[in-house]
Amino acid sequence: MLLPLLAGAQVKLEEKIASSFSAKMGEHYQLMNDTISDYIASAMTRAGTGGLDIDTTMMNLQKDPAALDNALKYFYQYSNVNRQQLIANLRNFGFSTNDAFALATYTEKKFKSDSKNILEDKHPYERSGNRPADVAAQAARDAAALKAAEEARAQAAAAAAKPIVTKDSAGNTITIAPPPPPPPAPVYNMDARNLMKIHDPKTLYDLYGKENITIRNTTDVAGNDVGEAYVLFPNTANELELLMHADSSNVLTFTQENSSWKFPYGIKVGDDLQKVVKLNGRNFRIHGFEWEDGGTVADWEGGALEGKGVEVLFKVVNSGDPKLYDAVTGEKKVDSDSGALKKMGVVVEKVSFTSNPEK
Repeated sequence: MLLPLLAGAQVKLEEKIASSFSAKMGEHYQLMNDTISDYIASAMTRAGTGGLDIDTTMMNLQKDPAALDNALKYFYQYSNVNRQQLIANLRNFGFSTNDAFALATYTEKKFKSDSKNILEDKHPYERSGNRPADVAAQAARDAAALKAAEEARAQAAAAAAKPIVTKDSAGNTITIAPPPPPPPAPVYNMDARNLMKIHDPKTLYDLYGKENITIRNTTDVAGNDVGEAYVLFPNTANELELLMHADSSNVLTFTQENSSWKFPYGIKVGDDLQKVVKLNGRNFRIHGFEWEDGGTVADWEGGALEGKGVEVLFKVVNSGDPKLYDAVTGEKKVDSDSGALKKMGVVVEKVSFTSNPEK
């Protein structure tokens, strides 16, 4: 049986090889010092393709064909987009020669048209510390970094607190007391995926400060009432709505541009339509504007965002041409590659992410 890892692709990978790659990646990801799996996890996290929980993604690649493809892509990138180097790395990973050839052939053909960009986008390897085996060490590094930042602020404050010695107009030496330093700015974890693991208000308040959180009624991307949500940093560019459901699933909703949050899947408010198409890996359909569910994604068409709990509301930036606008309004579904949409500058207005905990 052949497994189409991305619908519409011209190459396919045998299911048993895909299963073997997923299993070996999971095994290596749990090791303390496995450079390749850690590089792949770091690259996927940086690109926003690691999902809501990179650990779960890396441990279960076969459950997510798009993530498996991305893991192979960054394996290829780690190997400097070189077939022979990729084969050597795959064999060192534990694959037989035949399976290494099959994986290398699939990967080379899959990303042939994008190989130059993949190589140019290669980042220096930096240990991510996200793997299960490294959680404690990462926590220690985080604590050390926070302590260092606090010490640096304290030193800067001490330097600023030194009295200023100068002379007055008569040449007399005078000492001027400096103004009190401003309080240090608090440090918050701005990776939105961490909020998916918070299921009680106390933890939320402890991490982000009760003074930075309010509660208010909210709506989903289609405008339907969904009850009360915790709103972090209200009325700022970092405003975020968090719904905690009884089944321990959380919903994060963003409506503000220029946010400092790190967004799941790399989708953020203000992104243009074509970026979302690229992240999905194929075109999708949108409900016609100014109608029920208008501007929301109707169907991801089997792309990388299918079934991931991602909901997007788009808005039209340039609606001045009546004929173009009529083509995308009303009771219809519009393809994302519609010429009318491209000409009108469609962008993300609102995006939400829903966690799907394992039962």
